[in-house]
Amino acid sequence: MPNSVTPTHCPYCALQCGMNLTPQRDGGVTVVERPDFPVNRGALCGKGRTAPAVLASGVRLTSPLVRSGGTLVPATWEEALDRIAEGLARTRTEHGPDACGVFGGGGLTNEKAYSLGKFARVVLGTSQIDYNGRFCMSSAAAAGMKAFGLDRGLPFPLEDIPRTGCVILVGSNLAETMPPSLRFFNELKENGGTLVVIDPRRTKTAEQADLHLAPRPGTDLALALGLLHLVVAEGRVDEEYVAERTAGWEDARAAAMAHWPEYVERITGVPVPQLREAVRLFCEPEHAMVLTARGPEQQSKGTDTVGAWINLCLATGRAGRPLSGYGCLTGQGNGQGGREHGQKADQLPGYRKLDDPAARRHVAEVWGVDPDSLPGPGRSAYELLDALGTDIKSLLLMGSNPVVSAPRAAHIEERIKSLDFLAVCDVVLSETAELADVVLPVTQWAEETGTTTNLEGRVLLRRRAISPPEGIRSDLEVMHELAARLGGERGLEKGFPTDAEEVFEELRRASAGGPADYSGITYRRLAEENGVFWPCPTGAGTTEGAGNTQGAGNTEVTEHPGTPRLFLDRFATPDGRARFAPVTHRPAAEEPDDEYPVLLTTGRVVAQYQSGAQTRRVDELNAAAPGPFVELHPRLAARLGAAEGDPVAVVSRRGRAVAPARITTGIRPDTVFMPFHWPGEGRANTLTNPALDPTSRMPEFKACAVRLEAVKA
Repeated sequence: MPNSVTPTHCPYCALQCGMNLTPQRDGGVTVVERPDFPVNRGALCGKGRTAPAVLASGVRLTSPLVRSGGTLVPATWEEALDRIAEGLARTRTEHGPDACGVFGGGGLTNEKAYSLGKFARVVLGTSQIDYNGRFCMSSAAAAGMKAFGLDRGLPFPLEDIPRTGCVILVGSNLAETMPPSLRFFNELKENGGTLVVIDPRRTKTAEQADLHLAPRPGTDLALALGLLHLVVAEGRVDEEYVAERTAGWEDARAAAMAHWPEYVERITGVPVPQLREAVRLFCEPEHAMVLTARGPEQQSKGTDTVGAWINLCLATGRAGRPLSGYGCLTGQGNGQGGREHGQKADQLPGYRKLDDPAARRHVAEVWGVDPDSLPGPGRSAYELLDALGTDIKSLLLMGSNPVVSAPRAAHIEERIKSLDFLAVCDVVLSETAELADVVLPVTQWAEETGTTTNLEGRVLLRRRAISPPEGIRSDLEVMHELAARLGGERGLEKGFPTDAEEVFEELRRASAGGPADYSGITYRRLAEENGVFWPCPTGAGTTEGAGNTQGAGNTEVTEHPGTPRLFLDRFATPDGRARFAPVTHRPAAEEPDDEYPVLLTTGRVVAQYQSGAQTRRVDELNAAAPGPFVELHPRLAARLGAAEGDPVAVVSRRGRAVAPARITTGIRPDTVFMPFHWPGEGRANTLTNPALDPTSRMPEFKACAVRLEAVKA
């Protein structure tokens, strides 16, 4: 057994915490602290520490499975791959290429995401590809593109947070979702800065705040507009900055002035004195930031909501300046990179738009195909899932579990069951994989090399530490083999290498010149550095959309350092100016009424991750968070006649979920909360509303109308 220690990164959230792995005699690995990585400086949450548990043979899939007589049974790789190729080919022949769907995941490496987008468009010829990252931060991405001309989760590194003066954290419980990041906010307070947390619940993060605002779910847009109204009324607008670096202020100001404090208090439930205090804390320091997460984003008006928070930053001169700005706390491990390189319905590698003729020509040349052969934009994630069994007859799914994670989940489960053919690639037998015709067991994070892009836009190298068990193949190998089977005489498998670095080299060429330019990043650099921030073009010149003038006018070809901080000189818009969003408040798609008088909001707990497909298989994590619950205020519990631990039914227009009551004064009396990690009768997403944001196509996970019912023993 080698004594080497392999530096790598956690397989879970978008912090992508650094860790070292030490191989064990039984073939597994042990996690060892890696203090040199600046994002977590050695700290890990329980999920990261226990990540190797999912590598165990008793937990993971170890053989391909095919459905026989209604049951999944072990099969050879050749049989399983042949059956997938036959199923997809039959669908394509009988119904056309767009009857084949592809659904990816925000946990796939950049190489896998890139190859999956290419596979869908070149091998299958389908436009029907999207990924679960659409459920993560697509509203923030859309708002960022509108305002700044570029979407990168954080336009600055996390290390800037302790040095700013105030952070407004909107809809994020990072103490539970990203625990190692909390140190940056603790350091902020130690340095004299302040933290304002906006959340309908008094979470562990809200307990750390200098000021906690608890609005009704679905009213974050009104809250942001109310704060901007006060900024204007109190003479706190940075008029010089607005004139020099922005456009559209007059319309945005007029919209904000229609949201006076008392009106906003009636909508949100946040008292006017708290609104005024939030403005004071944000505006008095020289530097300040607004960071949003799923709370304001997972709404049917999420793009406008984020746009309103960006407006607050622009009006006060808090964007495109050192130690100030707007940022989004990306959730999934590679949610950022997953959409940058072609896994999203409307995008090509390098964050190019699929309907841009120049982008199509560039990528088609790299792929060696005719630009006209590339399909156009397809359906967004929920719309794709909703079309299963009707327009879409077959589905190839990698690294996602929509039976648990999709809104209106019972309906989506039925749509999946109605497919003619379903193939799933995963490391465990998820609830979705259990419905498949073919399941392929694939390598995990510690068994493969590849890159991810964390919430800062920092591209990282995950290194292979151990060999996978015999009979396990990588997703790259799967796509290579399927391309060989589906490509006929065209030799398409040659365009799908199984070596991750070879794929990354092609990704570099495909992204060159695009907004998310990785062309100056190499595996060598990633092995030597603690990540490289995109955009990073080849040489010292600037890149289209970078938003900085670093290196402009320098014709010497040198190694570009990457771009940790965006927009310091100009924004990535054609004229270099940021755009205000002229938005106004509108209610959630589904407001409480006599039949459904309570609001439901959903989220995560510290010991579980996303749909729980992996973390629910780890004993230590299950001991800490064994199942779902319904969090409700004592007054609401008293009206229901429910005591702590009693089963409570939560009913929406889409279904019914049952879970034990957890009674706390830390939630609004008009709101209940459920975590979304579990299947079965406690599945929170049975209840959630698939109403979509018109721009981002993000479903409204964070607010829907429900009623509560006592459950008789």
